[in-house]
Amino acid sequence: MSVSKFTLPDVGEGLTEAEIVEWKVAPGDTVSINQVLVEIETAKSLVELPSPYVGVVGEILVQPGTTVDVGTVIITILAEVVAGAPSALPTNGAGDLAAAAADAGSTITDEPAETQGPVLVGRGAAATMPTRRKRHGVTLVAHESIAPPPVHPERPAGLPLPQLPRAASAGPVVAKPPIRKLAKDLGVDLSQVEATGPVGDVTREDVLREATQASVFRNIQTPEWPSDREERIPVKGVRKAIAQAMVSSAFAAPHVSLFVDVDATRTMEFVKRLKASTDFAGVRVSPMLIMAKALIWAVRRNPTVNSVFTDEEIVIKHYVNLGIAAATPRGLIVPNVKEAQDMSLLELARALETLTITARDGRTAPADMANGTITITNIGVFGMDTGTPILNSGEAGIVALGTIKPKPWVVDGEVRVRQVTTIGASFDHRVVDGDVASRFLADVASIIEEPALLLE
Repeated sequence: MSVSKFTLPDVGEGLTEAEIVEWKVAPGDTVSINQVLVEIETAKSLVELPSPYVGVVGEILVQPGTTVDVGTVIITILAEVVAGAPSALPTNGAGDLAAAAADAGSTITDEPAETQGPVLVGRGAAATMPTRRKRHGVTLVAHESIAPPPVHPERPAGLPLPQLPRAASAGPVVAKPPIRKLAKDLGVDLSQVEATGPVGDVTREDVLREATQASVFRNIQTPEWPSDREERIPVKGVRKAIAQAMVSSAFAAPHVSLFVDVDATRTMEFVKRLKASTDFAGVRVSPMLIMAKALIWAVRRNPTVNSVFTDEEIVIKHYVNLGIAAATPRGLIVPNVKEAQDMSLLELARALETLTITARDGRTAPADMANGTITITNIGVFGMDTGTPILNSGEAGIVALGTIKPKPWVVDGEVRVRQVTTIGASFDHRVVDGDVASRFLADVASIIEEPALLLE
C-alpha cells in the first residue's frame, strides 16, 4: 500500500485553475478505478474527476468552494497499485476528458517508478476497453443506434404532407414512455404541449420546444424586492471566462456589423416538411437547422469569414467547427459542432440537438468548446428582432438569427403577410472587408429565402 497524491489536472486546453464544487467521497471510503472522486467547476463547465487508483481515501486537502491552481494536490489515497488496469470510462463528453487529464496530472509517490505499472485511467495496453453503464442524464447518443440510416435529406421531393397537430381536448395525452420520461426530466407538463405526431401523439421535438419556451419565460413573475440592499456575486468560473473573452474580443478585433431583413416563409414551410418526414422522426427540427446549413454553404463561397487573425498571418480554415451560443444556467457558453461541413442535414440536426441538451444540463466538455471557427447566436428564441453580436474570441465571424414572425412584405408588387426575420452579423474588420461581409450575409439570406438552393 502506498500514498497516492491526486493533483488537480488540466481538463481543458490551457486550464490554470478550477473550483472544488462537491466531494463524492469522504476519508475512509474505499474507492475503485474510475469511481468519481470530486466535481469541479472550470471556466467552461462542470467536470467529474474519476479515481485512477484502487484504495482508501486518506485526506481531503481542499474544501468545497475553494479555487485552486492546476497541479495542486487535492486528495490523497492509500492505493493498491493495479498493474495494467484498463479504462472503464463511458465514451462521452467530460468523462473522457477528465480521465485523460487525470492520467496526465496525477502522481504516485512513495513507490519506485519501475514497479508502478500503468495504473492511471486511460493507460494500459491498447486492448479492448470495457465499458460502463451510462449514467442517466449524461448523454443522449444512445437513441442514434436505433435511428434510420443516414440519407441525403436535403431533397424535399417525396416528403409526406405535414402532420396535423393534436386538437386541444380533454382526452388523455398520447406519448410514448421515453417521451414521458424526457418531459418529466425537463419539467414539462405534457397536457400543455401541442402534439405534432402522426396520430396526434407528442413527439420528442414537441417536448424540447415546450422546454425551451418555458425556460425563456420561467421568471415571468415579478419577485418581491430582496431584504438585502446589495448582492455581491464573485466573478469566477464561467462568468470570469465570459468577461475575459468579451473584453479580449471587443477591444482586440475591430467589429463591423451588417443586417438584412429576410422573407423566411419558404424556410418555415421546409421545416414543416422535414418534421413530417419519417427520416427526421424523433429529431428536433427548427429554423436554426436551416440557418446552420445556410451558414456552412455561405462559408464555402466566402472562406475569409471562417478565419483567424494573428499578428503574423491570417489563417483561413477550410473546415467548419460551428459554434452555437447557448444561454445556460451557468452563463453563456459556445460549444461547437466539429467538422459540420461534412454533415448531412439529418446528421447536423442530431448534432445540434445533442449539443443543446448537453449545454442545458451543464455537462458540455471543454473539448466541445475549443477550436470553433464561426458562430451562430439565436436571439430570436428570446423574441428579439436583431442585435450586434460580439465575436467569439479567435473567430472572424458571428451571425445572429432574429425572431421569425408574420409581417407585411411586398411580393410581386403586392403587400402580403409573410414570415419575416432579421439576420445580423459581425466580423473582424482586420480580416473581412465590407464586400466579403456583404456577399456572405447575402448568401445566408438567399438560403433562408429559398432553401432549395441547398440542392445545388
